[in-house]
Amino acid sequence: MVQFQEDFLQLVWKYQYFDKKGLETTSGIPLSIQKIGWHNHHEGPDFKEAEVILGGIKNYGHVEIHLKASDWKVHQHQSDPAYNSVVLHVVWDQDEEVYRADGTSIPTLSLSGKVPLDVIRNYEKLLFSPNKLLCKEALADVPAILKFSMLEKALVERLQEKSRMVLTLLEENQQDWEETAYQWLFYAFGFKTNANPMLKLARSLPYRLIKKNAGDLSRIEAMIFGQAGLLPATLDLEQGYGKDLAADYSFLRKKYQLKNELFGSEWKFMKVRPSNFPSLRLAQLAALLNQTPNLFSNVLHGLDTRLAFREIFDFQVSDFWQRHYHFAKPMKQKAKEGLSSGILDLLAINYVVPLWYAYGQYADLGEWQEKCFNFLQEVSEEKNRLTNIFLTAGWPPLNAFDSQGMLGLYHGYCSKRRCLYCKIGQNLLRPNLK
Repeated sequence: MVQFQEDFLQLVWKYQYFDKKGLETTSGIPLSIQKIGWHNHHEGPDFKEAEVILGGIKNYGHVEIHLKASDWKVHQHQSDPAYNSVVLHVVWDQDEEVYRADGTSIPTLSLSGKVPLDVIRNYEKLLFSPNKLLCKEALADVPAILKFSMLEKALVERLQEKSRMVLTLLEENQQDWEETAYQWLFYAFGFKTNANPMLKLARSLPYRLIKKNAGDLSRIEAMIFGQAGLLPATLDLEQGYGKDLAADYSFLRKKYQLKNELFGSEWKFMKVRPSNFPSLRLAQLAALLNQTPNLFSNVLHGLDTRLAFREIFDFQVSDFWQRHYHFAKPMKQKAKEGLSSGILDLLAINYVVPLWYAYGQYADLGEWQEKCFNFLQEVSEEKNRLTNIFLTAGWPPLNAFDSQGMLGLYHGYCSKRRCLYCKIGQNLLRPNLK
């Protein structure tokens, strides 16, 4: 027999996946379930405000679920007043009688032998599947509307997680949205590999200094590369550009009393494609910030479509960075103008949308969630090893709404085997009624 987890029994109770004919408690009292109660995910009994009829008498109260009846005492419920109103104890194994704090016996329903075999088999097949997407073999049987509903739920949870990071920055910046949008831009430009040093850099270089020097790209580059700790100490003749930056930075550092908090060693270049070198990304940031002095208002009010986003992020790096990946790494040929389509889509997904979502939460404006959803449906889907898992299972992402939802679904549910909390998993556990 498979070893159940308590959450399996909670799901069996929630969806009433058991035989209710001739139902009675372990002490032989006839039992009829009128209301299962609402699932409580916080402290206290598992299902609250239930209604059951015991021996012809209506009982209103809570339902507690355990694998073994003795878990009642293991969890010290007998001394917790919150459990005094439990009217039914639902267990798999009735291994002993349990009592409330006042000494009264708690009516107990044992589900052993009452759960259909196909529900148990579905549980085993799902939870012990060798596939990375546990429901892969049965996914085709799940209604499309249910898959979309779970995808939307996972997407919302993913956006909430990202927006919490934005709102944390906002609190650190004393509710300054411009500074927060600026720092979040650096973090997004790190593309995971260099996200943390990017954020550290932005915190060390206030946005007001960038705005003060807007229109002078060389000064902005000097401050960014200097604070990043990436200006070489010695330069040959080919690197006269670097010498000029070093001189500018020396002046600006004293003028603005900047503290250099990063070391060049903090940046990751190994196993990173040259086109994604942090040095090139910093040059791109400098060019973008030079032409966008009011970053937050532009992102918040200056775009509604993917095309408008691309126009804001349409910039050209300085001549040196059109031919170099790093100070000592020239390109074989001149770089293409601007950011690639794929990078722009990633910035739309990881920079703009979380910023919008966080703003909507901060201002308590629900329409911003819908705005995020609409925008993501305009952006191309991500193609990576995780979205490929869904693709090979016959569930291809059609846009960024889908791919972001799938990433949230995989990280939040599939990889953690939390199928019992997923609408798709819950649907696949249902009894076969044919």
